[in-house]
Amino acid sequence: MEKTPSPSGKLWLVGAGPGDPDLLTLRAARLLASADLVVHDGLVGDDVLALIPPHVERISVAKQRSRHTMKQELINELLVRETLAGKQVVRLKGGDPFIFGRGGEELDAARKAGVSCEVVPGITAAMGCAAQAGLPLTHRDDASAVSFVAGQCKDLSEQDWSGLAGHGRTLVIYMGIATATAIADKLIADGVSPDLPVAVIERGTTADARVLRTLLTDLGDLVAREAVKSPALIIVGKVAVRADALDCLGAPGVAEKLGNFA
Repeated sequence: MEKTPSPSGKLWLVGAGPGDPDLLTLRAARLLASADLVVHDGLVGDDVLALIPPHVERISVAKQRSRHTMKQELINELLVRETLAGKQVVRLKGGDPFIFGRGGEELDAARKAGVSCEVVPGITAAMGCAAQAGLPLTHRDDASAVSFVAGQCKDLSEQDWSGLAGHGRTLVIYMGIATATAIADKLIADGVSPDLPVAVIERGTTADARVLRTLLTDLGDLVAREAVKSPALIIVGKVAVRADALDCLGAPGVAEKLGNFA
């Protein structure tokens, strides 16, 4: 049973999962049904939004690269204001609220304002999309460590990614499609083998998902010639060979090199 609403309302930071509505937690589904207001991201799909009853108010705060319908500070203010007005507010985020979802910033704002807030985790894109693709992020033969990074950050070339990819490691890159060429160049410059396998998972967990595979040296060209669009994940590491993926090997000799990892 969900908690009885308090006079001052309550804020819930809820993970919507990677896209497939069947991957919502039971708690998330119950909260959507009982909310007064749902404030949702653009990555939350229509099938998930369809679970919200018609009488529940919705506000979209969708973000796109370099363009925001509402700045994060204003989102924080909105959540605090509506909760203090006595509403049960669900802040619905794609994936998990605490994995590149700015949930930590919203929780800080709620704490500062004295707003009651609870976090409901969701299946993050890395886990959900990799599972659909049959790609184990860890494997006893291939990888014993996993790192998550954001590929859309400012000053990408100045970030320290040393040691995040290579032998025995898997690197999962969120929001990296627009900067795929720069990401590949950066990793190779930091000493990662250009021949390391890479999988790109587009629209993961949905009915029209695509899983493409190549080598790191070919990553930027793959994204361009296959017209890959966000949302998509880039997974770098030997485990990418294990994915149920379409080999898209555009660079000369790539096919033979990929076969060496099988």
